[in-house]
Formats: sequence, C-alpha cells, structure tokens
Amino acid sequence: MNELATPDNPLRIGTRASPLAMAQAHMAAAALIAAHGLAMAALEIVPMTATGDRIQDRALAEVGGKALWTRELDAALDAGTIDVAVHSLKDVETLRDARFFLGAMLERADPRDRLVVREGIAAQKISELPHGARLGTSSPRRAAQVRRLRPDLDTVLLRGNVATRLAKLAAGEADATLLAAAGLERLGMHDIGAVQGTELLLPAASQGAIGIECRADDAATIALLAAIDHAPTHRAVAAERALLAVLGGDCRSPVAAYAEWQADGVLRLDAEIFSEDGADHVAGHVNVTDAGVVAALGHRLLAEAPPSIRRLFAT
Repeated sequence: MNELATPDNPLRIGTRASPLAMAQAHMAAAALIAAHGLAMAALEIVPMTATGDRIQDRALAEVGGKALWTRELDAALDAGTIDVAVHSLKDVETLRDARFFLGAMLERADPRDRLVVREGIAAQKISELPHGARLGTSSPRRAAQVRRLRPDLDTVLLRGNVATRLAKLAAGEADATLLAAAGLERLGMHDIGAVQGTELLLPAASQGAIGIECRADDAATIALLAAIDHAPTHRAVAAERALLAVLGGDCRSPVAAYAEWQADGVLRLDAEIFSEDGADHVAGHVNVTDAGVVAALGHRLLAEAPPSIRRLFAT
C-alpha cells in the first residue's frame, strides 16, 4: 500500500463543493479503493468553493475564463494541502501549468447534451421549440449551435450549477436549456431532459470526462493514479484537447470537438468551429493516428474559416 494512502496519512482529494463535483470526487475515490484495496479511511475528500461557483451573473469569459474553476484547487495542490484534484475536464484550461500532471481520466460518460424545457413546453428536439423561445446557456458553443439550427430562438445567459439552472428554468428565466447528459446521470437525474444526438449538437471537447491531477513531482501519487486511468478515454480526450491547443480558442470561442472510437478500433475526431451567431460554420474530421494529424485538422479549419470565425481564435 502506498504510504500516502493510509488511515494515518490519507490521500487528500480536492474538489469543488458543488453536488456534481462532489459526486465526481466520490467516483474517483471509489476507483482508487477498488484498484488498490484501500480502506475508506485512507482517503479524505476536501471540498472548496471555486470563484466560478460564486459568480453567476456574468459569462465566464467576462470574469476570468476557465481558470475560475481551477484556481482554488491549483493553489491547494501547489501548497500541498491536497494531494490530487478532481476536475470536470471540460472546465479545465487547455494549457496547464507544468507543476501539475493529469494522472488519470475515469471512463467517459455520455458526452451528449440534453434539452430541458420548462413546464408548459413540449419539445424533445431543438427543432420543436416554439418560435422565439428563450434558450438559456452560458456556453458559446451551445449558443452558436442553437443559433445555427434555429436563428429565431433568443439565447439568454443562464449560469449556475445543475440545480440552480433547473430552478432558474422553472422560475421562467428561460424556456429551455441544454445540460450535459453526463452530469445529470451522475446526479441521478436520469429522466431529466431529452438527449440530442452528436450529429445535431457535437459536444464540447472533454465533455463527460473526469480528470484527476496531482503534482508533477509526486511520483507516489502518479503511480496510484495510473491504476485507475482509462486509456481509451485518455487518448480520445487528449486528441480533443490537442485540437483546442492548435485552434487557440478561449471561453469566447464557439468550438466543438469529439473523438470517438469506431468499431474497427479507429479513433475518429470530429470538430466544428462557429461564428458567435452561428451563421458561419466550418467542420471537419480525421482518423487520429498521431499528433500531426490533429494539428493539420486544426490548421485546416482555421484556413477555411471566414473572418467572423477566425477572429475568435488565436491564429
């Protein structure tokens, strides 16, 4: 047994304090217990409130980007007050500090979005929403995809954790919203919303994936995490994140990227980039054989994109 993960010296697992983040931290803990035969007392979950959880009235891009989800966990990890940090990888910056190491990804859950509508509206698909309906989201990707599919819809800012967004929807702040299927499943909300196919709404890079980081110089913890890493998920999500790095997008950049293993064992990466209003759109795909193929796809998308899209990416 690793000397770090004992009841006398428990492995401290940092996480955001939201219900979804806590559920994901418990999933990571369960995986470590199963892989190493650890006692429950050998692990300690350390919740903390992220800046992004405290600010809910503005778009993320206006107040600091994805770092608002990781800042507190990064500081605790660097200071040694936690040993690992559990993240929804979709919310983690593409380029990370070299002090940290992504030691494991759990097996990816459903990466798709679900359409959730308020009481009084009957719609299973975006195409079925009433003319002029208000769709609440804080995601530039979702907003652009919705505007491309339904230019008549009004996209409005809707932020907060899952329960908060559902409460705002029930209060009439929007007529519909899109939520990640993976998050709803992890919260036990199996019957909430209608799944939208990836051919309609290509997911965000890393959607549905849980990442576990530790300090890059912590060999003992790296070894612990290696045992719970789901290699197919890690390879697929790494390809998506590599594409983001090539595109140079930020929280204002509407981009979708999804790598999926095919029946013949080939990893196919699909990607789309949009203008903010969804009117302009460039898409492409590659079979992932090496990093060069992914980079070439990113460069091709940017080369084919009109100025309305290219200005949203660092080229």
